[in-house]
Amino acid sequence: MTPETDRSHDGNDKHEEHDEVADLVGRLVAPQEADGAERRRLLGRLSKALAVSAKEARRSGTARGRWLADVFVNIAQRLPVRDYATLQEHHYGLTGEALADDLVRTAAKATMAIGAVGGALAAAEFAAPPLLLSAPAQLVAETLVVAAVEVKLVAELHEVYGVHIPGNGSQRAAAYALAWSKQRGVNPLAPGSATLALGAAAKTALRNRLMRTLGRHLTTLGPFLTGAVAGGALNRVATRRLAEAVRADLRRQQTLPPGQSG
Repeated sequence: MTPETDRSHDGNDKHEEHDEVADLVGRLVAPQEADGAERRRLLGRLSKALAVSAKEARRSGTARGRWLADVFVNIAQRLPVRDYATLQEHHYGLTGEALADDLVRTAAKATMAIGAVGGALAAAEFAAPPLLLSAPAQLVAETLVVAAVEVKLVAELHEVYGVHIPGNGSQRAAAYALAWSKQRGVNPLAPGSATLALGAAAKTALRNRLMRTLGRHLTTLGPFLTGAVAGGALNRVATRRLAEAVRADLRRQQTLPPGQSG
């Protein structure tokens, strides 16, 4: 096999790994509620896929933060964002602020559940020292899923408040990921918002936010059920805090149709 073929093969493997990770995260953030056993199974598969991807990244000399951001950008570009009509259909016909409230409740419940599962898995590994090395992969998986839930929430809150981001799908995904990293809404009137790409500064902000989220999840690494309780509680609080900040921004530029202000 020639060096060129080797590089092509490595590139295909990396693409397949990222696709598998994105697919698993997509299933974990789907609106349909999965039971605890299914979440544990999917999170376990995601942890294994991420462990393989991280090993390849280390081999190529990629820093952990950069690898985490690259993986997440691929995930964010594939998150399904529902439009206003679909959100109403999925949330009992609610509109305006009531719909936003329900979206936040659903997202906080989802990140709490993921935190509980991730914390429980980490606690189980903590109780079995020979397996402790696998715990970080589980917490990285939790970090990516929680971030995906929250970016999806940010995107759908923009739909609720009628703040539409111009550009193609990847540009909007970049805008929402950056908004999540900065814990604020997107201002479509700001210079460059219509052609936003994840440049160096944006990727740094995203990487920093992901690493802070990972650091929060590492604090749940403890014995017995303490990790599960802490993981769920911390995620719920963080998701609600994010939603409050984003909604405050969006209300300032709200363009809801008449009669849909909640």
